[in-house]
Amino acid sequence: MSGRSHILIVEDEKQIARFIQMELEHEGYECDIEYNGTKAMERIGQNHFDLILLDIMLPDVDGLTLCQRTWEISNVPIMFLSAKDDVETKVAGLDMGGNDYLTKPFNSKELLARIRVLLRDRNTDKSSENFLHLQDMTLYLDRHEVEVAGRKLLLTKKEFELLTYLLRNKNIVLTREKILEEVWGYDYAGDTNVVDVYIRYIRGKIGQTDSKKYIHTVRGVGYVAKD
Repeated sequence: MSGRSHILIVEDEKQIARFIQMELEHEGYECDIEYNGTKAMERIGQNHFDLILLDIMLPDVDGLTLCQRTWEISNVPIMFLSAKDDVETKVAGLDMGGNDYLTKPFNSKELLARIRVLLRDRNTDKSSENFLHLQDMTLYLDRHEVEVAGRKLLLTKKEFELLTYLLRNKNIVLTREKILEEVWGYDYAGDTNVVDVYIRYIRGKIGQTDSKKYIHTVRGVGYVAKD
């Protein structure tokens, strides 16, 4: 795997996207480009990125909505690059989860400097982050990521919360009712079968098989994550 930072550029103006890509690749970054929000969301769900450069005025899904959806599954840093320079839009972008906002036209040196700051902060967070282990699985609490045998997984917010609870209590049998209380909350009024559904989702993503088990079912009781 390359040690270079991987950046996704989401920009519908192809000339601008290509200019940014050339500037970043000249600085040693690895870059991908998407020209609309729908394809960008698919790419974010399938890959690991260290930073996203995001335009606001995109065809189909706008940048603000894309930022909000991204933060439901990942805490990858997001920098808005937009011609919209009004305070209301800037505030909305930052409130949606954006880490920085740079208006067009921008100076490439300033863009590169801001990127270095965001990546430096992210790497600093990584060096001091908390994590949980289970067999060959590592769950990184601070960056909302899971690795199994070096393979990065992408979980939804609720899947991540459930897996975190299981790993915090590994080798302890947890009832469905207890899991519901701790992960879904005391006021959850739905069916306890939701736990079984999410366990199935997680098992599929972590690659659990009959010969390689992480989360065990205790019939009539609940579940346990075993070393």
